[in-house]
Amino acid sequence: MSDVKQARTLVGAATRDLSAIRGMSDPEVFADEIFGFHVQQAAEKLCKAWIALLGKEYPFTHDLRKLLEILESSGVVVTQLFPLIEYNPYAGWMRYDDRDILAGESIDRKDALRRIEEFHQQVLTQLPEIENP
Repeated sequence: MSDVKQARTLVGAATRDLSAIRGMSDPEVFADEIFGFHVQQAAEKLCKAWIALLGKEYPFTHDLRKLLEILESSGVVVTQLFPLIEYNPYAGWMRYDDRDILAGESIDRKDALRRIEEFHQQVLTQLPEIENP
């Protein structure tokens, strides 16, 4: 059975992460690791919300690959979401200070924001309308 209440809670939390991402466009003010953390968190919460809506239990994990694979095995087309896996290391950075993950190019913030906004909208369309009392 679908867990709409849990899904709504997770979507609400993802919406707050999305708001943060929208406000972090300037890399001079917000470091990539902070921006990347919120991208990863939004994606994780949206995956878990969708899994809950499908009536499945999601694992206690930050691994976007695992969460996307659960969605995919449930019949959800997630091909366009797999690039979000590149944000997996940012979940660990905040807890473990693993600065090696930051080697390489800067985050394309516009692309990341677009991906999260599209994913957010996709999950929102899966939420049933709130029934009037």
